[in-house]
Amino acid sequence: MRLVPKWALLSSGCAPVLMVGGWMIAGFLEGPAYDPATQTISVLAARGASGFWVMTGALVALGACHLLTAWGLRAAALAGRVALGGGGVSALVVALVPAPSSGGSLRHGSVVAVGFALLAVWPVLAARGGSAAPWGLRPMPSLVVTALMGVGAVWFLVEMHDQGDIGVAERVVTSVQSLWPFVVVASCLRDPDH
Repeated sequence: MRLVPKWALLSSGCAPVLMVGGWMIAGFLEGPAYDPATQTISVLAARGASGFWVMTGALVALGACHLLTAWGLRAAALAGRVALGGGGVSALVVALVPAPSSGGSLRHGSVVAVGFALLAVWPVLAARGGSAAPWGLRPMPSLVVTALMGVGAVWFLVEMHDQGDIGVAERVVTSVQSLWPFVVVASCLRDPDH
């Protein structure tokens, strides 16, 4: 019996497309007043933003993709699947608790932080020991990806503190976070035992 169903390739593959497509379309709808280099994705999902409905829909769909992928990724350790699913739930909650149209929000920021942390640690929590594990679930690649996401978090915090290119840092990190489940699923499907 295959441990990872083929439909998990679709759910995991849609995640980065939805994330990037969502912020690109919402940014286009927002127009030249929005600067993707210095403004966060949350600005696009704020109530009153021109692309609010696009970014909110993308976050809901992203959350559903992560939940489905976590459900189907039976080759991964349970702790990693739970963390990935928790990241999906966080994306759904972020859509329900959007950032205000101006200023910050502790509730929104807290949900974002929890979701980011879960999506950053899920690779290392999902890892399986031994060379028989699919490449994406081996300890070394999992540890490297989690470390890169941690470095990305530090970069994001530095940019936020310096009021620099926070949008660039956020997009790089969220791109990696939304793409890694696809890499893991693909590596599992290449291995006929998984």
